[in-house]
Amino acid sequence: MDLLALADFNLVARHGGFGRAARASGRPKATLSRRVGELEASLALRLFERGARSLKLTEEGRALHERTRVLLTELDEAASAIATGGDRPRGRLRISAPVLFSQTAMGRLAVDFALKYPDIRLEITTEDRAVDMVEEGYDLAIRVNPEPDETLVGRIFLRDRLVVVASPGLDRPGEGATVPGVIRGPIGGPLTWDMRSPGGKSSVTVDPVLGLSSLMMVREAIRAGLGAGRLPISLVSRDLAAGRMVLWGDLDRPEIALWTLYPSRRLLSARVSAFLVHLKEAFPMGTADELAAHIDG
Repeated sequence: MDLLALADFNLVARHGGFGRAARASGRPKATLSRRVGELEASLALRLFERGARSLKLTEEGRALHERTRVLLTELDEAASAIATGGDRPRGRLRISAPVLFSQTAMGRLAVDFALKYPDIRLEITTEDRAVDMVEEGYDLAIRVNPEPDETLVGRIFLRDRLVVVASPGLDRPGEGATVPGVIRGPIGGPLTWDMRSPGGKSSVTVDPVLGLSSLMMVREAIRAGLGAGRLPISLVSRDLAAGRMVLWGDLDRPEIALWTLYPSRRLLSARVSAFLVHLKEAFPMGTADELAAHIDG
């Protein structure tokens, strides 16, 4: 198989079209089209479905792209390291991270990583949706309690838990009474939050009075005394210690697990490996207390 033709195919697949690939690489569009056509002929396979205004990978093309793009990246990195006489990670590293983790911790992590690895061009996109890592060109994704995905390799690097908190001036309601609540998302009818505490299990009925799209905004509203709310313990531990909030109990639901996900265990990029080590150094035990200290720092 012609490695140059294979590289051109991956270039076009990554950019989603011959024109975009030509502009990104500075190579003639006709040359890319010819090389991909020669690769298809040599494999006796159609790798792209060509429409009047669109280009889409066939099932065979998608499989070839997924299996060869990491290999080609590794070959390119190995050649660059040999040519420069060094083994420092270099090149572009694209990461997708959830909103709250990005707002509270990712900025500091990114700065420290960029200072440690000046040859890596780090790009971080903040979003809570489950991105298609291969199709969208991400090297690493950080996700909260992700759904199982056989195409991805992952591991937990942080654990957190949800708690019910309120301002000190808001009394906890008695049996059958309700309390105003601040929630993330749209406001609906009353909610029941089941909790665990050293004294046993209990519940509180909440009447949502404010719906917000960000947990950072929810924290501000709780501080202001508008109602009780559910937040990660790492986000409110400083408020609890300072007396700005009081803890009513742990929410009776599974813990929050933050995962790192990447497409393949084989030939893991030196850039991805470096960032995984960076996360391990930042959170060696992977606890909520470590995340809280990182946020507060």
